[in-house]
Amino acid sequence: MAPASSAQEFSELVRSRRSTRDFLTTPIPQGLLEAVLADANTAPSWSNTQPYRLAIASGAVRDRLAAGLCERFDTATRAQQGGLLGKLKLLATRHGLPDGDFTTNFEYPEDLQPRRRATGHGLYELLGIGRKDHAARHQQMRKNFEFFGAPTAIFVFVHAGLREFSILDAGIFVQTLMLSAHAHGLATCAQGALATWGGPVRAEFDIPKDYKLICGISIGYASDHAVNQFNPGRHEAGALRLTA
Repeated sequence: MAPASSAQEFSELVRSRRSTRDFLTTPIPQGLLEAVLADANTAPSWSNTQPYRLAIASGAVRDRLAAGLCERFDTATRAQQGGLLGKLKLLATRHGLPDGDFTTNFEYPEDLQPRRRATGHGLYELLGIGRKDHAARHQQMRKNFEFFGAPTAIFVFVHAGLREFSILDAGIFVQTLMLSAHAHGLATCAQGALATWGGPVRAEFDIPKDYKLICGISIGYASDHAVNQFNPGRHEAGALRLTA
């Protein structure tokens, strides 16, 4: 049994972690990143298959990916704003059309909408972005594809052969990675949006054919921007339980 002090430290660690949306450009020392990845590598998985692979982008590769993803985001946004003609052009050229392995733009189930809306409203209110300020909303969304300024982006791929269970295992791995990063003084943001376009990532890395891009993680040192203190809150633990 772990000592009480360890349990308390763990509770403080998990409760103080935040999704960081503004990073310093300071590079992560290679040894520090390797230590975090070594911790994440201890995560459990189905029959110890570890059905996930990582594409880690820093330096020039990171910059090329940010540029390529932002260009696609801008192209897709212009097409949406261009009405029917813009959408037809997007379909004809296919440039900017999402080419990820999973659809990231879909309608949320109605019972999940209230928390989604409350989180978005709280974040934009903190940033001073009005509901009708479409330009500011565009710029904030675009920051996803700039990795919020982080010096390193990690793209997570899952093995299609293990179906949804590889995604479950990847989730455990990602959480272990983010908690280790937090313990080592680093900040992270897990981003489903980074699975929207897979082409730029596959152009930079040799991805095995059976692996599908499920998400990305921006990682680095948090800035002192107020956005990094944003906490949308959680359900009370009891609210998650089903009754017989």
